[in-house]
Amino acid sequence: MATPTQELFGSPHPSISVILPVLNEEPHLEGAVSSILSQKYLGSIEVILALGPSRDHTNEIARQLSQKDSRVKIVDNPTGRTATGLNLALHASHSPVVVRVDGHAQIPDDYLALVVEILNTTGAVNVGGVMAAIGTTRFEKAVAAAMRSPFGVGASRFHTGGEAGVVDTVYLGAFRREALLAVGGFDERFTRAQDWELNFRLRENGGVIYFDPRLHVTYRPRSTVKALAKQYFEYGRWRRVVSRRHVGTINYRYLAPPLALLGFIFSLIFGLVIAPIFYLPSAIYLAFLILASLRIASSTVDFLTLLLVIPTMHFSWGAGFITSPKTLVPSSD
Repeated sequence: MATPTQELFGSPHPSISVILPVLNEEPHLEGAVSSILSQKYLGSIEVILALGPSRDHTNEIARQLSQKDSRVKIVDNPTGRTATGLNLALHASHSPVVVRVDGHAQIPDDYLALVVEILNTTGAVNVGGVMAAIGTTRFEKAVAAAMRSPFGVGASRFHTGGEAGVVDTVYLGAFRREALLAVGGFDERFTRAQDWELNFRLRENGGVIYFDPRLHVTYRPRSTVKALAKQYFEYGRWRRVVSRRHVGTINYRYLAPPLALLGFIFSLIFGLVIAPIFYLPSAIYLAFLILASLRIASSTVDFLTLLLVIPTMHFSWGAGFITSPKTLVPSSD
């Protein structure tokens, strides 16, 4: 592991490029950019916004931010695709440290300083921390609580926290530029799961991915059941694509949602058609759902909302995984 900063970057405070793929982020973009520009970091910072074809006033806000502060730069991303926007911003950047932030996220004012420190002390090529989901409406707060609980999303440290250490993937990420370019950046064929897929290639190339709970990124959850279901359906769909492209990368955590969905459906069918004993698996899941909601909830309203939120997350992810077509991304080049 590296120790002195100079060994990695030639400066104790290397310049940092913060890249954001931006699409329909009118309510959050100004706060996201403000959290970057207000960093307590002694080195120089540039913020590169890859603007997709937003349907709201996002792009106008982005241009106003760029006019107010010369550190904010804009590149056009006509496709609106996340991975394409990230690559466009990456190639427009110039710093040895590249930090990804999303347009609906906010970082604490010591985030960039911590990033450099952790990159140095660990020798990692990518570091990340906790996806700190925080909602404003009652529904969003329930989603946030589920996203921070192993009952909702499993035991991923970037969701639930935990000890610092080497991991398979991290949320967003702060990269050593040369390592990112060495593997070709983000795979633009991936609509979702591009972070996981990139981190796989970084690890295959000999790099270390490192989680540190001191890195907190505020994340804004989806605000409706429909939006949440679509999000988790796409998560499952594209995680299946990664598993096909990189054989051997699936573990029990990723198989739990599709197995839970299939078990629940067949339990109801067999219980109705064959014998009531087959209702047992679905009854077990419902008992789990009630107990998990009780454990997570802070009020009766939270409990009732979580009874909807948790199975929406589980079953949508499972349905996406099961129905993911092989045509999305070929299994090999």
